[in-house]
Amino acid sequence: MLRTILLVGIGGFFGSIARYGVSHLVNRLVTNPFPFATFTVNIVGCFLIGLFFGLAQRGGWMVEHGWLVLATGFCGAFTTFSTFALENNALLQEQRITTSIIYTALSIAIGIILCRIGINLAK
Repeated sequence: MLRTILLVGIGGFFGSIARYGVSHLVNRLVTNPFPFATFTVNIVGCFLIGLFFGLAQRGGWMVEHGWLVLATGFCGAFTTFSTFALENNALLQEQRITTSIIYTALSIAIGIILCRIGINLAK
């Protein structure tokens, strides 16, 4: 059990740092009220978890330990549903309902599509 916790923690350590870095970079490059930083990390995370899942299915090389580090740890810390929910609440409070709907729809649709692309690329 301790090994499992450490593997998830190692992945989470790097995932949270990567999330901060990507969010910081996107926020510096894009000065738009649309929440592009969270959108970017979430859709990239969808692609990555699809890729990791496809690799796990293909070779079985990461069935246990690799999955814990890369999918549960890294992707779990890299992506953020809670910030997505908070940003949508802020958009709704600002009466930016159309932006909230677009943000939600694009996040779900593109996230699912990129996850599938990741799975297919790994196969």
